[in-house]
Amino acid sequence: MKLIDIPPVWLLAALVIAWVQKTHYGYGLSFGPVWADLLGGILVGGGLILAALAVFEMRRMRTTIMPHQTAARLVTSGIFKRTRNPIYLGDALFLTGMILYWDAVLALPLIPIFVWIIEKRFIEPEEARLRRKFVAEFTRYAQQTRRWV
Repeated sequence: MKLIDIPPVWLLAALVIAWVQKTHYGYGLSFGPVWADLLGGILVGGGLILAALAVFEMRRMRTTIMPHQTAARLVTSGIFKRTRNPIYLGDALFLTGMILYWDAVLALPLIPIFVWIIEKRFIEPEEARLRRKFVAEFTRYAQQTRRWV
């Protein structure tokens, strides 16, 4: 069986693990009363907004949002002026927010694991393709804009 290798599948897997942890292996651990719910909600909302802004900008520039495809254009405008990977950053914020909201304390290590997987499986190959296609332009962009934040 061939798995669909796209970031939302990895995000969903991490969310399922976090949910199982909080549901079946909570061990009475908690981040605290209200602050975790509030911060979790802010991070979830911020993650969704980041991803939406990125998708909007990529559509506006008429290039693909699919990670294993070669981009038609190098998008450096909009939210891409602040981060080279706003969708992945949004995914990481969403995961962090859900872990906080669910009080899935033992799932916290999923955040750096998720970021590492996304970086190795998607960001590095994408950037290699962009570097080959948009040589000088991508080099300039990478020097001016950080990968994450």
